[in-house]
Amino acid sequence: MKRRKLGNPLALAVLVTLWQKPMHPYEIAQTLRRQGKDSSTKIKYGSLYTVVRNLEKHGFVEVADVEQQGNRPERTVYRVTEAGREETTEWMSDLLAEPAKEFPIFETALSLIGVVHPDDVVRLLAERVKALDVQAAGARGALEKLYETVPRLFLVEVEYQLHMTEAQAEWVRGFLEEIRKGSLPGVDGWRHLHETGELPPEFTQ
Repeated sequence: MKRRKLGNPLALAVLVTLWQKPMHPYEIAQTLRRQGKDSSTKIKYGSLYTVVRNLEKHGFVEVADVEQQGNRPERTVYRVTEAGREETTEWMSDLLAEPAKEFPIFETALSLIGVVHPDDVVRLLAERVKALDVQAAGARGALEKLYETVPRLFLVEVEYQLHMTEAQAEWVRGFLEEIRKGSLPGVDGWRHLHETGELPPEFTQ
């Protein structure tokens, strides 16, 4: 994947938002929130102005107007440039076509799971499944409501989030069952480690 001048996903969200019309940073923040993009992109509204300035520095946005209303401070309105449109298209093409290795914290926890007693893992993952089920139920309810007024095209990220939540819950349930039944390869050695403090020979190979 091409290394970009700006790699912050918030910069991409700003560029796409400015495709709709020229806006000042506060309006960009309001639009992102109103359109629900804060559920799919980590948006720090305090850093939005810095992101916009960086986009301007690289020629991806430019000043379109400076608004003055009464005694209020001036508001700089920005629009996306042709270079910004090209960058947005290339960036989106990369993200959609090329799977990127991400590092979710749950994967980190799974990779280090042996440090926790298997009985505690069963209890903790059972709690996770309950929380995932609640998340999925909430997302399904929200989607059904949103479908009434919002075209599905603008809800696909919510559908994806729901699908991934359900898939994770299904996988965790299966993993839990393997630990409970003792059918998970290595679970006896895992239990032995925590109950005796001795590292089983198969774990040192």
